[in-house]
Amino acid sequence: MVGYIIRRFLFALLVVWAISVISFFIIQLPKGDYIDFYIIELETNGGPIGQEAAETLRMQYGLEKPIPVQYIRWIGQVVAGNGGYAFEYRKPAFEVIGDRIWLTLALTATAVVFTWLLAVPIGIYSAMRQYSVGDYLASTLGFMGLAVPPFLLALVMMYYFKAVWALPVPIGGLFAAEYADTGWTQAKILNMLSHLWVPALIVAIAGTAQLIRVLRANLLDEIRKPYVVTARAKGMSEWGMIMKYPVRVAMNPLVSTIGYLLPTLVSGSIIVEVVMNLPTMGPLLLKALLAQDMFLAGTIVMLIGIMTVVGTFASDLLLAWIDPRIRVEQT
Repeated sequence: MVGYIIRRFLFALLVVWAISVISFFIIQLPKGDYIDFYIIELETNGGPIGQEAAETLRMQYGLEKPIPVQYIRWIGQVVAGNGGYAFEYRKPAFEVIGDRIWLTLALTATAVVFTWLLAVPIGIYSAMRQYSVGDYLASTLGFMGLAVPPFLLALVMMYYFKAVWALPVPIGGLFAAEYADTGWTQAKILNMLSHLWVPALIVAIAGTAQLIRVLRANLLDEIRKPYVVTARAKGMSEWGMIMKYPVRVAMNPLVSTIGYLLPTLVSGSIIVEVVMNLPTMGPLLLKALLAQDMFLAGTIVMLIGIMTVVGTFASDLLLAWIDPRIRVEQT
């Protein structure tokens, strides 16, 4: 098992390096750079800038150099711990990201918890009560969750919670105004938790609907297999037998989705974060892409890629624990 973990870790490092290369070169694909955006912004505000001044700025920021050279400089700054230079903010990228990455992880982790807490019981019930009223209701809600965009659901919830029902529920942002610029205290953490569950639930709904369908389909396949019939014939209780054998096997595809569930929730929640005014990485990434701030955008994209690697590594270990048929020593 130790050898398996070491091999997986070394492979993860290789994948992280490949992600850094791909993410940086993808960010470079659009025409122009931050200086072009900066010039347009100056001209819009009535302050034209000459071509010579623009070239001087490119030399100052190192943007006149070939892309491979820019990548080497950027990845060196990432390894050094500053994440490259964020042009628009005039400071290192990691300083700009700051607490946003931890707030993003908190939002994502809470959304994952909601997703599993909702999807697993509903999926099991839907499979065990196939074609019942509850099964049809779960299927209908699942399809609605897949069909309704999360940002639209966020707008609807914000409207009904505030304008129609006037519920005392914090629906926008992650902090009350008095905690926005203060340090981390117990009161601030509790205030964040009181705000966090609403956007996390909105982000989780689409993923919940998908996992319900996957678990239901897999569990329906398992409960028809001979070993289940044999277990019933030996007198095992229905729910005890279902939870001990078929559910564990049917959970394999769900556990394997952890690797891409984390980045999917992060990337899929960007518009939700903008709509709900959340101080997370999604709005920051969108702003960096619009401004062509390639070092900041590349750093954020690489962090999302690292989340994929971490999630995949965790799912591999969980699969080996859940399903004894997986022999990690031979992987």
